[in-house]
Amino acid sequence: MASAAEKWVDEQARLAKPSRIVWCDGSDGEAQRLIEIGCEEEQISGPVFLKLNHKLWPTAYLHRSHPTDVARTEHLTFVNHSTREASGPNNNWMDIKKAKALLTRLSDGCMRGRTMYVLPYMMGHPDSPYAKACLMFTDSTYVAVSMRIMTRMGRVVMDKIRNRDDFIKGFHSVGDLSPDRRYIMHFPEESLVWSVGSGYGGNALLGKKCVSLRIASYLGYRQGWLAEHMVVMGIEDIRGRVTYVTAALPSACGKTNLAMMESALPGYRIWTLGDDIAWLNIGPDGRLWAINPEAGYFGVAPGTSMKTNPNMMGTLRRGAFFPTLFTNVGLNTETNEPWWEGLEGEPPPQAQDWQGRPWPDGRGSKAAHPNSRFTVATINTPSLSKEYDNPYGVPISAMIFGGRRAHLIPLVVESLSWANGVFLGARMGSETTAAAAGRVGVVRRDPMAMLPFAGYNMGDYFRHWLNMGQRLTRPPKIFSVNWFRVDENGKFLWPGFGENMRVLKWIVDRVEGRVGARETPAGLVPKVEDLDVYGLDIPSERLARLFDVRMKDWRDEAADIKESLKKYGNRLPRELWAEYEALEKQTK
Repeated sequence: MASAAEKWVDEQARLAKPSRIVWCDGSDGEAQRLIEIGCEEEQISGPVFLKLNHKLWPTAYLHRSHPTDVARTEHLTFVNHSTREASGPNNNWMDIKKAKALLTRLSDGCMRGRTMYVLPYMMGHPDSPYAKACLMFTDSTYVAVSMRIMTRMGRVVMDKIRNRDDFIKGFHSVGDLSPDRRYIMHFPEESLVWSVGSGYGGNALLGKKCVSLRIASYLGYRQGWLAEHMVVMGIEDIRGRVTYVTAALPSACGKTNLAMMESALPGYRIWTLGDDIAWLNIGPDGRLWAINPEAGYFGVAPGTSMKTNPNMMGTLRRGAFFPTLFTNVGLNTETNEPWWEGLEGEPPPQAQDWQGRPWPDGRGSKAAHPNSRFTVATINTPSLSKEYDNPYGVPISAMIFGGRRAHLIPLVVESLSWANGVFLGARMGSETTAAAAGRVGVVRRDPMAMLPFAGYNMGDYFRHWLNMGQRLTRPPKIFSVNWFRVDENGKFLWPGFGENMRVLKWIVDRVEGRVGARETPAGLVPKVEDLDVYGLDIPSERLARLFDVRMKDWRDEAADIKESLKKYGNRLPRELWAEYEALEKQTK
């Protein structure tokens, strides 16, 4: 008798009409066969995969996507609950019947002449009580190989879902890649993602943002846990004790660099568990425990180098396990190596750009697309934590929110309470323009770095955060960080990179109760003498400016925070309005 999974796949195959169906087992041999198929399979921009120099970049291949399909398409991404109110002002919404009728029309025969690859996969370790079993299918070899890198895929998953129907479902087809027929639809109440018309990672690797955040955040809301856009890492101190923390930072704020940071502080180091997603559950001991549900990195290539992230470069060059994919980077045709802006050394004398055109072309264009990516297995990480595969995860002692702010926000702040910490996350924002010349950029509010990813109304999401805090016996301390504060000449006040360990050390010291703090209206900041700056050439007055809080300068900030919160109406928890009113009062 066919299982619920097999019945569902058969039903969708009747709609998509593939020439054949292949159930993937996640084996090494299968992955190699998919790579070989992709090397022979032609698409608009050439073969799906181009083999790179395996002596210098072991197991690496180049993929070029369609020029119109190079990033997440937020305006075509929908979160469809039974009511618009349940989806919230933070999501695009379409009536479920209308959405499914549209997708059915677009999907009818979309795989004709192609192979449907069925991918059973786990988000999280298969033995974890916090993991979720998923099943998706795709007509893209690029997606099939990428999903094997990014998730735990194979027969063990089919064994788990064979006699159940509560697995997360995913329908994906590249269709004809037309932007006019491209939709990424989520149906959280059914644990279903339906994506047509795109082959780009965030739209097509359904385990990524679609399942791990949009679907999972709603599951967490219903089941009493959190799915967050967060780093998970361990901070080892000079005594060998490891403190585990999570961190949420919007794009361009150094999130992956933080997760894999090489410490400039002797005796301290970072252990990496994940650079993007944290699933947070309350353990039997009443503490918050985190797993990274992913098994790979889908990172931005430009700017990644031995200076900014040596551990990631080591991960990319190691290539000991699984293929490594580069998407839309440049190609050094002389050495057959990937190349992107920010990589060490001079630009290659002979190269192609991300579309395969000769580069440089005399028009000042970049070799790599600004959103070019790499997909690589987490297990290759030189700084990988020994707890990475622990099915129960790690206990979280601190949670960090960050952003790129030229002024106003101190280097590090500790919240006054759990509710104050939730407010700190709810009001977080990052500047959209560079502050190199001392200009204050346009602030884009991105609560908890989840604005594009919360799978339900964010007013309810904030309430869920508050409720989680009430259930914890030992809630983590909540902090904010801002590495990007500048002086009157637009120069960064803080050196950043590995020196950020000094801030993390203060956070750990606060968790352990080893140092005090100075209370300000914005929260608790370090006493200057408690921040370890030994060996760092930074004048005391400059250091003090990093923690300067002048509330009269916060008036515009408070007004902007109020506008960002008002859109959630009566679903915004009264506790957050109380926190806002306390902040506003301090600005008068």
